[in-house]
Amino acid sequence: MDEYKIEERELRAKSGVAMLIVLLICELLSLGLIAVGIVMTEASGSLLAPGIVIISVASIMALIVIPISFGGLKIVRPNEAMVFTLFGKYYGTIKKSGYYYINPFASCFSPTYNAAKNAAVGKTLSSPQTTAQGQQTQPVYISASKSISLKTQTLNNGNQKVNDVMGNPIIIGAVVIWRVKDPTVAAFAVENYMEYLSIQADSTVRNIARLYPYDLFEEDEDRDGKNERTLRGSSVEIAESMKNELSKRVSMAGLEIEEVRITHLAYAEEIAAAMLQRQRAAAIIAARQKIVDGAVGMVKMAIDKLGEDEIVTLDEERKAAMVSNLLVVLCGNRDAQPVVNSGSIY
Repeated sequence: MDEYKIEERELRAKSGVAMLIVLLICELLSLGLIAVGIVMTEASGSLLAPGIVIISVASIMALIVIPISFGGLKIVRPNEAMVFTLFGKYYGTIKKSGYYYINPFASCFSPTYNAAKNAAVGKTLSSPQTTAQGQQTQPVYISASKSISLKTQTLNNGNQKVNDVMGNPIIIGAVVIWRVKDPTVAAFAVENYMEYLSIQADSTVRNIARLYPYDLFEEDEDRDGKNERTLRGSSVEIAESMKNELSKRVSMAGLEIEEVRITHLAYAEEIAAAMLQRQRAAAIIAARQKIVDGAVGMVKMAIDKLGEDEIVTLDEERKAAMVSNLLVVLCGNRDAQPVVNSGSIY
C-alpha cells in the first residue's frame, strides 16, 4: 500500500483577516470605478471613449474576480484538519486552527463529507454490516463537515455472534477508542476511513475471539496445570491483543487505535441455559467437596478427642456406625432429627 500513500505537506496559508480586508477594499474600489464610469459617460455622451472603456472593463473584471476570491477564505477549528486538492492533485494540509486564505480554486477534500453529500442529507448513516450469522452491526455515523476531525472518537459496532475456540456460540461486543493520526493518508488511502475502521474492528473482534474459550471447567483444563487465557477471565489481555491487531490493520489508513474494550460477553441464547446448568452443577460439586472435606475432619477430630479423654471406649464396629451417623448429619441438606437413646449404647 505504500505506492498509494501521499506524503503530507503543510500548507502555508495567508492570514484570512488581512485578505478579507483587502478584498473588501477591492470591492469598494470596483463599485467606485463603476460610479466614475457612469459620470464620465454622462459627461462625454459616448460609451466608446478610451477612458470609459478601460474603466468599464476593469470594473467588470473586478466584479467577477473578487467574489471568486472570497472562496479562498477558510476557517479551521481546533483539533481539526483540512486537506485540499487543486485541479485533482494534492495541494496541502492545514492542521493549525485559525482563519486562512488559500488559492480560491483549491477545494477541501473529505471522504465523510462526500459520503454525506452522495446521500443528500446533512448527517447520514452508513449501511449496517450483516455478519455471517445474520446479525447486523451498529451503523456508523458520518459527519457532513468538510474538515477531518483529529479528536479522540469512540466506535461501538454493537454485539456480534461468534464461535469460541471450543465451538460454543457466544455474543461479544467491543468499543474502540481511536483518532485520525494522519489526515492526508486518511483522506486518500481508503474510500471512507470510518467505514473501513468499522469493518476492520468487526473482523478483528471475530478473529481474536475464535482463538480463546469463553470459560474453562475442570475437565477442560490442561493436565500440565497451565492457566489458559479465557474470554471471561482474561478480558483485559485479550482486549490488548485486539488493540494490537486492529492497529496493524488500520495504520495504512492514517488511524491510531488508543484502546479496545470488551463491553459485552455472554453465551448465545441457544446454549445459555445448558451452560448455566453446567456451571451450577460444577458449583454444587465444588461445594459438596468442601463440605465432605470439612465433615471428615470433624469426624476424625471427634473420635480422636473421645479416645484421648477416655470419655467412652468404642470398638471398630461402633466407630463405623458413629462415622456414618456424623457424616449423614454433617453432609445432609436438611437438619437432622435427633433420637435419644435412653438405654445402653450396646
